[in-house]
Amino acid sequence: MIKTLTAFTDEVDDIEYAIDQIKEQIDFDQDLYNNSVGLVSCLPAYVESGVLKAVCDLVPFDVIGITTIGTTVPGIEDLTPLTLTVLTSDDVTFQTAWTEPIITEDADIIKDSFDKTASGNSEQPKLIIANAPLLLSVGGDFFNNAINEAGGGVPCFGALAVDDKTDYHTSQVIYNGDAASNRLAYIFVYGNVTPHFHLATISHEKISKDKGVVTKSKGVQLIDVNDKPVSEFLIGQGLKFNSDGIFEGINSFPYIVDFNDGAAPVMRVMFAVTQDGYAVCGGSIPEGATLSVGYFDRDEIIKSTDDAVKRIDLDSDSHGVLIYSCIGRYFNMDYGPDEEAEKVRLSMESRNIPFQFTYGGGELCPIPTTDGSGKLVNRYHNCTLVACVL
Repeated sequence: MIKTLTAFTDEVDDIEYAIDQIKEQIDFDQDLYNNSVGLVSCLPAYVESGVLKAVCDLVPFDVIGITTIGTTVPGIEDLTPLTLTVLTSDDVTFQTAWTEPIITEDADIIKDSFDKTASGNSEQPKLIIANAPLLLSVGGDFFNNAINEAGGGVPCFGALAVDDKTDYHTSQVIYNGDAASNRLAYIFVYGNVTPHFHLATISHEKISKDKGVVTKSKGVQLIDVNDKPVSEFLIGQGLKFNSDGIFEGINSFPYIVDFNDGAAPVMRVMFAVTQDGYAVCGGSIPEGATLSVGYFDRDEIIKSTDDAVKRIDLDSDSHGVLIYSCIGRYFNMDYGPDEEAEKVRLSMESRNIPFQFTYGGGELCPIPTTDGSGKLVNRYHNCTLVACVL
């Protein structure tokens, strides 16, 4: 069994006061079992001020995490604190590490790190918790696929780092107080744990019945749909060029992608269209996949979040919940960007369930196959809220 503890500090500059806040919420001499690990989320300002380093130095266990635009735990309504979640247990063990710098899509870097971390342990992890960097040269699907291959298909849950800057140039992955823009940090979870996963995506009513088949693509670049340029597909779905020749609102319309591999569809977003007319997507869309267009607004986000929270509520064995939501959902909340996190917080607090809610730049979460077997397939998601119930 895992016991989950949470703490936060909203003090960015005064390191001593920040540490006092954390120590008031968790007694690291009395509250921990034999095995513990930490997950931290914070704005980049906490990294720059030294508060993050001080918090990680305070705790007697390893810590991984990401920078973010917003995070919360029980006891605070704001999204700007540094949050710390502690998983502690007598019959669950944890191994942590982070990889060497990742510059290109070199899966051997992740495999070598996994092999080194797991060496000497004959048991397979029950769960991998992964925090990945947000890189222009490396896509989220690379991390999902490389982790899946190196980890032997073990369920992987996590998110990519973001920040509060327009171009995310200060987004970083955290490991034991250090922060890097190009490393993957992870936790292997062994023993008496059975994680459950829940997602909030988009309702069927908000998905167009018109579908397209990807006939040409290259990585995250979508080139042809139905053997025609992708621009024709977008125009057919109601998108229009503005006076500068740019598709208006292209990143406000999520795309539901069916890989046709027996697993449930996932969401993708398109960020831009290149001068060659190729759509740049938030994840790989392979040839042969089927596309549907969705409509995404505040009401749809809140409805999907509410549905996911209800499913989490039915998970009566919960000893703690880790939640990541896409920054795209945050930016589509109009004038109430905190509303999604607030809905989660109120629900979890009403049941006295410890949780950590963090916004990321893409989500890693297993999904079930559609054959009813209960088998899980690791997937990378856009515009999705993902939850891991422990």
